[in-house]
Amino acid sequence: MAIITEELVSLERITAAQPREVIEQLAGQIVTAGRASDAEPLIASAWAREEQSATGMPGGFAIPHCRTSAVSEPTLAFARLGTAVDFGSFDGPADLVFLIAVPETASQDHLKILSALATGLMQDEFVTALRSAGSASEVVALIDSAVAPTEEQPSAEEPTAQEPTAEAGEPVRRLVAVTACPTGIAHTYMAADALKQAAQARGIDLHVETQGSAGSTPLPASAIADAEAVIFAVDVDVRDKSRFAGKPVVAARVKRGIDDPGALLDDALRAAQDPNAAVVSSESEDEAATGEQGRESFGRSVQRVLMTGVSYMIPFVAAGGLLIALGFLLGGYNITDVASDIAFNHSLWNLPTAAELPADFHGWGALGGYLGSVFFTMGSAAMGFLVPALAGYIAYGMADRPGIAPGFTAGAVALSMDAGFIGGIVGGVLAGAVAYWFRRLDVPRWLAGLMPVVIIPLVATIVAAGLMLLVLGGPIAALTASLEGWLESMTGSAAALLGVILGLMMCFDLGGPVNKVAYSFAVAGVSGAVAAGSDAPLMIMATVMAAGMVPPLGLALATFLDRKLFTVAERENGKTAVLLGAAFISEGAIPFAASDPLRVLPASMLGGAVTGALTMVFGVTSYAPHGGVFVAFAIDSFLLFLLAVLAGAALTALSVIALKRWTRKAPAAA
Repeated sequence: MAIITEELVSLERITAAQPREVIEQLAGQIVTAGRASDAEPLIASAWAREEQSATGMPGGFAIPHCRTSAVSEPTLAFARLGTAVDFGSFDGPADLVFLIAVPETASQDHLKILSALATGLMQDEFVTALRSAGSASEVVALIDSAVAPTEEQPSAEEPTAQEPTAEAGEPVRRLVAVTACPTGIAHTYMAADALKQAAQARGIDLHVETQGSAGSTPLPASAIADAEAVIFAVDVDVRDKSRFAGKPVVAARVKRGIDDPGALLDDALRAAQDPNAAVVSSESEDEAATGEQGRESFGRSVQRVLMTGVSYMIPFVAAGGLLIALGFLLGGYNITDVASDIAFNHSLWNLPTAAELPADFHGWGALGGYLGSVFFTMGSAAMGFLVPALAGYIAYGMADRPGIAPGFTAGAVALSMDAGFIGGIVGGVLAGAVAYWFRRLDVPRWLAGLMPVVIIPLVATIVAAGLMLLVLGGPIAALTASLEGWLESMTGSAAALLGVILGLMMCFDLGGPVNKVAYSFAVAGVSGAVAAGSDAPLMIMATVMAAGMVPPLGLALATFLDRKLFTVAERENGKTAVLLGAAFISEGAIPFAASDPLRVLPASMLGGAVTGALTMVFGVTSYAPHGGVFVAFAIDSFLLFLLAVLAGAALTALSVIALKRWTRKAPAAA
């Protein structure tokens, strides 16, 4: 089916004062044309993209666009406005607006057509013809003619070079560029085309790689080797950035590649001649360039590095915790007493005897005892990486790969000194700070190659692990021991209060930094609790998991109880949220919170607080750090655990229904 039809064209019919109003009316045209069943999710997706980066372009046109499940096929809606609307272009408002909506599962052929259209819009003749078109059918024909030749021409994503037109006798300047935007539909290709046109006018040999939705063909290695400098006109991370290591770099938002490509090329040529210019690091992260995107605030930087550490730690926790839980399922909870001996001294052909198993053994026979010991041993080994991985990847978040070895070492020292989770954070920050400082040093070129692989890891390890071993480890271990003792002593109202606090934290931001702090606090004690026979950390783990299940389950229940309060998209999300909540994936509630945070988040926190308090009061414990109802075998008093979850979910559902019925939602800002 065609990407655009006459039904999707509006000539001077739309009257609007703000970009969102234009998008809303174009989305209505798409619904009327039968390509979407509900305009709201389409508007939300397009507006979210617009808020990331304005879509107004030089020349008086705008291309709001999105990838969304709200549309059934790739679609373009066009409006020629009677009164131009400001879409954020530096040269004034836009009177031509193209709303591009692409399904999440769009084929590569459709994406190539849309990218070709975006490139065609950089041609003045095409835009002028659209302004003078007298009918909707003429507009459709113009757009069809713009995209039809794409099958015979090179794909828009292929890295291309323009023939240089430098003066005779002058050396040809050579550059490479990468363009990319979050959706990879319009800005990516328009920036590439604008840069190529500007390069041709300046006599520059430019190769461009577009990393868009239609795919990406990497730049030839020879083009990169010959280039004097590289341009990153991107709003997302560049794929395989290490290819450009050592090249002078200019980094900017993708929109600057469209608005001011000549200045971007001039900056790159100057960087090529400047010995102090920023260069592409050999590491995966781009240290060049905050550039025009601005430097991170201190708070945002702290959040980023801590979340990096936690995100890399969680796979160790999930794998290790579930293996330990399987070990208990097969070998009983007292298999810990003999697990190492059985795992290393027996095999499937030499199972342990009854005398070698614990006296009060409750596992699944000799085979269960052996497999339980194996699973427990593997799980304990994986959990042993928890603190080193946390520290190592915190350091990685601060200083990239040179920080990993010092961070892991400092974390291992913290673990050996019983400094625990807190020691891992401190060790990781120390290692990352030292490694980051050394990376910023201006060293001779002959020494630069040794810095990331020898000098930085060595010095940062000595400083971070040495400080942890000689100065900080002891006090942090004492603090950790006192915290564990305090948790052991909590009963009654004190335990309920801790449950309330943990429940509120788990539901505050649905998988964000506050949620991750509570979760990390819980999982840090699981492996130690298994070895020490302590129940308090296992109660905290059960509380955190139960509270984290509440938001998606509660909101799913609300969509079933009062469907008319929710949009079609939210009702569909409600069906998915049941499974996500049951599996302890709090992020299942994010679609609801994103559209109505002032009512969804308080209702979620209320339910989470009640569930947290009940779980602690019931004394439920969990040996598994993840899985929800699917790890029932690892949860002691599972029926009480389920009761606490259902109570919180019901309260969340009733609360959000009441808030939606009796509190007025402020209208969205245009």
